[in-house]
Amino acid sequence: MTNALKPWDGERVRTWLERRFEVSRLDQAAADRRGYEARDDYDKAAAEEWVCRMLKAADCTNEQAAFAGRLKELIGQDEYPATSIHDDVRFERHVRSHLRKLVKMTKGNEGFEKMLHHQ
Repeated sequence: MTNALKPWDGERVRTWLERRFEVSRLDQAAADRRGYEARDDYDKAAAEEWVCRMLKAADCTNEQAAFAGRLKELIGQDEYPATSIHDDVRFERHVRSHLRKLVKMTKGNEGFEKMLHHQ
């Protein structure tokens, strides 16, 4: 109930997206070093990077409704173009999963204050 009273903070959302973008790049590098068995981890980190890249510079982060609308647009896309991934289907599944997580965070206006590496 107290979350409903918390105002939307676009700067905090942009900071969260920027940090998650950097973490996903580090996770990709770590998965790449581990080799073949870490392909899924690489695709998962690449999906998070893709989502954060699409959202971190967008003006829609200033308003909760606009951000939710942008997330809905991204979920509705048929394809998510990316290079150097291992499995397109797995990558798209991870993109949609990360987008759904952001929809829940946006709807409840919570979770953007968590800046830890692993979430």
